[in-house]
Amino acid sequence: MVETDMNSQAKADRKAGETVLVADDIKRHYEIPQGAFGKPRILKAVDGASFTLQRGQTLAVVGESGCGKSTLARVVTMIEPASGGSLRIGKTDVVNASRSQLAALRSKVQIVFQNPYGSLNPRQKIGAALEEPLLVNTNLSKKQREAKARAMMAEVGLRPEHYDRYPHMFSGGQRQRIAIARALMLDPSILVLDEPTSALDVSIQAQVLNLLRDIQKRYNLAYLFISHDLSVVRYIADEVMVMYLGHPVEQGSRDAIFASPQHPYTKALLSATPVADPEGKRERIVLTGELPSPIAPPPGCTFHPRCPMAADICKRLVPPVQRVCGTTSWCHRPWEAETESAA
Repeated sequence: MVETDMNSQAKADRKAGETVLVADDIKRHYEIPQGAFGKPRILKAVDGASFTLQRGQTLAVVGESGCGKSTLARVVTMIEPASGGSLRIGKTDVVNASRSQLAALRSKVQIVFQNPYGSLNPRQKIGAALEEPLLVNTNLSKKQREAKARAMMAEVGLRPEHYDRYPHMFSGGQRQRIAIARALMLDPSILVLDEPTSALDVSIQAQVLNLLRDIQKRYNLAYLFISHDLSVVRYIADEVMVMYLGHPVEQGSRDAIFASPQHPYTKALLSATPVADPEGKRERIVLTGELPSPIAPPPGCTFHPRCPMAADICKRLVPPVQRVCGTTSWCHRPWEAETESAA
């Protein structure tokens, strides 16, 4: 009876297009000690990210290693608190939520990590691993927990005999299916997928991506998809947010980002992706220099030391928000182009 009530409530909450998460100027800063008497320095891992998530849609967050993608995922899943800004899940403000509110919210946001083996207890059978979220968060009986675990195994393509096996007895693709099943056990409204296919072979990647799309349609879930692989992003995303050194540099629909990127960093990332057409040609944009430290970011536009289009204004002023060709970007170039044409 409890399980039926829980499923009924979950289905009632799943309205197509419903906004389930709103992030406004989210920040995550860390203090770096500088000795016994030195003033701590501030590492700005995430420094002002704003976005919304709706049921049935996928927002992909892309960028180089160190851009703040995984830190943002930990803030959204409430593994770490935000240092500033606001984060609302449903109607609850996460930043100012009480412990009991946070406990209730965590069942609504679940995460699938890059390495499924590292997130599974090697001494725990798969059936017990799937039942554990229900044991901790619900009043379901052992029989009800097992029934739901077996049903979720079938949902992700696992066989009944897998229930009593240990993680080392599965392939990488099967382990990721187990991780996805476990993330779904509490009927979440949001799944955070942190590089869920990067450790898998290409053929297995396609299977897992297709599974994720099927599950999203079946449960009308919102996905926050963390990735550095733009080919994967193009397949699964509805919206894309490109991050550099902790801050978004361009946001927009997948089609707009891939068809007409406005920020030089986005253009550089896209130039490195393979072209499906063997006769198609794409000029490769090679970025020079290393990614700056988030402890001491460059003044003005943080991308200017590596930007092939940087001008003097980029070194002095923080870029304004520009809305061009269906995307929102933080760059001086569109503003300069409009000024020059007006003149």
